[in-house]
Amino acid sequence: MSAVLKSALSPSQNTQLEKLEKRLRRHVGQAIAQYNMIEDGDKIMVCVSGGKDSYAMLEILMRLKESAPIHFDLIAVNLDQKQPGFPEHILPNYLESIGVAYQIVEEDTYAIVKEKIPEGKTTCSLCSRLRRALLYKAAKALGATKVALGHHRDDMVETLMLNMFYGGKLKSMPAKLVSDNGEHVVIRPLAFCKEQELIQYAALKQFPIIPCNLCGSQPNLQRQNIKAMLQDWDKNYPGRIESMFTAIKNVVPSHLCDSELFDFKNINSSSGIIAGGDTAFDQETFSQAAPEVNPLKLNSADFLQVKEII
Repeated sequence: MSAVLKSALSPSQNTQLEKLEKRLRRHVGQAIAQYNMIEDGDKIMVCVSGGKDSYAMLEILMRLKESAPIHFDLIAVNLDQKQPGFPEHILPNYLESIGVAYQIVEEDTYAIVKEKIPEGKTTCSLCSRLRRALLYKAAKALGATKVALGHHRDDMVETLMLNMFYGGKLKSMPAKLVSDNGEHVVIRPLAFCKEQELIQYAALKQFPIIPCNLCGSQPNLQRQNIKAMLQDWDKNYPGRIESMFTAIKNVVPSHLCDSELFDFKNINSSSGIIAGGDTAFDQETFSQAAPEVNPLKLNSADFLQVKEII
């Protein structure tokens, strides 16, 4: 924490910030260890949009880099999409002030989106495809081994619900996967972080947030509706979001209906009991709160690495 920021906060705010940062670092360290997101010698392109999540991701990765038992490099990359009124000076000034290597990629995707998408229609799909292609191009030019995106736990649960409601799939955002062009490994270090904690962190850190005027003002987007529903659930049924996220990491293929994921055709009376068997006739009981689950299941070496990182 910088001396300037620390002096600007009250003693209680400083205490809150220290506890919050420690918790976020622990969550990020756990995600990195569980999915082997960062390896010795990696060059990680950290995608920074000017929003709270990407600022937090960059800050936490910089702190972890200082104490990690392995060596890796970070380079922050921002895509300037030439939106009208976009404050071009904010990100370069901020990135220089924290001493991180960075690159600003300038490309007028705003004009392309406005030309191709009729007024009033959702621009997110085309905008994200264009942005993704340009970021992958930048990663290749920079020789990055990993591309870090700032999606958090709530984004992943929202995506699960979106795919269930509108796409007919049990599918979420992966914590780590090869990019759709097959050339890069994409990681989401904030996978275990709650959005509300990131909101609090951004406020305390006083990040210079840049709003997205291209798509942020569009009402009634499906994701916004899902987000509102989940926020209502979280308010009225504490622990439900945690339980849903645990479910993403605790899949039982034999108790779904995807014949490509599980070999149902060859099940017979000699197959034995699979994953507890079929107990559909029993009365199902669930605890009111989300179960206390250890999401890591790390071996001792991984656990020691997490302890060293955080």
